[in-house]
Amino acid sequence: MTTTRQQLLAQVRQLSETLCAPLALEDYGLQAMADTSPAKWHLAHTTWFFETFILKRFDRNYRPWHPQFEVLFNSYYNGIGEQYPRAQRALLSRPAVSEVMNWRQAVTEAVLNLLDTPPAGIEALVDLGMHHEQQHQELFFTDLKYNFSHNPLYPAYANGPEVFAKAAAQPCSWQTHRGGEVEIGHRGAGFCFDNETPAHPALLQDFVLADSLVSNADYLEFIADGGYQRPELWLADGWATVMEQKWQTPLYWVQSEQQWFEFTLHGLQPLDPQRPVSHVSAYEADAYCRWAGARLPSEYEWEYAARQAPLTGQFLESGCYHPRSTASGELHGTLWQWTSSAYAPYPGYKTPKGAVGEYNGKFMVNQLVLRGGSCVSSANHIRSTYRNFFYPADRWQFTGIRMAKWP
Repeated sequence: MTTTRQQLLAQVRQLSETLCAPLALEDYGLQAMADTSPAKWHLAHTTWFFETFILKRFDRNYRPWHPQFEVLFNSYYNGIGEQYPRAQRALLSRPAVSEVMNWRQAVTEAVLNLLDTPPAGIEALVDLGMHHEQQHQELFFTDLKYNFSHNPLYPAYANGPEVFAKAAAQPCSWQTHRGGEVEIGHRGAGFCFDNETPAHPALLQDFVLADSLVSNADYLEFIADGGYQRPELWLADGWATVMEQKWQTPLYWVQSEQQWFEFTLHGLQPLDPQRPVSHVSAYEADAYCRWAGARLPSEYEWEYAARQAPLTGQFLESGCYHPRSTASGELHGTLWQWTSSAYAPYPGYKTPKGAVGEYNGKFMVNQLVLRGGSCVSSANHIRSTYRNFFYPADRWQFTGIRMAKWP
């Protein structure tokens, strides 16, 4: 009898392959910078995860597909061993896409067979592997978009004019939240990553949170007012980055004949003023908030507000891979939202033992927390307690701005 976990595993594994279906064979190997990975590598690495952490441990009869795959598709697990250089993944023309697909099928079937009579300890690792693969499905989109953006043909992953109807104006309103002692972090049944635990009390002051995300129209006003030329608006590291990278606009904005366009996974599209501004760094988000007389929320403020909001929004299932206007009070989905909080362990956090403990804990330095999910996150992957994290200069993710204020 097929279990719910087996059904979910089969669905998650199949979705990765379905998402790749629109690609040309030449697209599978693209890598425009070290932070992005080729689509083929994502397909292989997620398979490596199940082979390495599940099949090698629980299936005595399993034989690894290829002895070198452990090196080629290990991302950062030093406890496992050597890794192929991240910036050179585009050089891996072999294994061919067809072999990766065959490997995926064999690994999926082997894990599904193990789940017929699951050994002790396997189910938690399978759940982690599924959510890990969902993370890579999102990275598939963000990486592909960045890689495609370097092509002057502005290729489209999917057709999309019908999803680019002009959005209705969404005036910004503010919601006051009363402070006090609140609980932060995941508690109870259901999957979560280790960095969402342990649940713990936190003291919040009264705060005010914007009901909607900052729009392209709002951000155009910031640009017109010299936002990228005013050092008083920027954190020191942010201003240094602006000067070094010569930022003048968010990533993917293109100006042609005095008209603004935006590169999307649906090709080059006219910039819609009412859609939320996307692909901004934490430095840009912070500078915009200062210009607007506001600030970024802390991750604790965001989570407290989000727990009072429905877990609805624009997710991968919408079939539109570009942010739409958000409904009032909608905190989840559409765009990951920068917070002012450093990515650090919660009080009482203990790194899990073994190589799987490298999943989150060792990255708790020099990064900021983002909350909410995006238009390329699966809906069943997102929670109010979910902590994403990136470096403050990163822009290739689907990131946006939600403002906060003191009352």
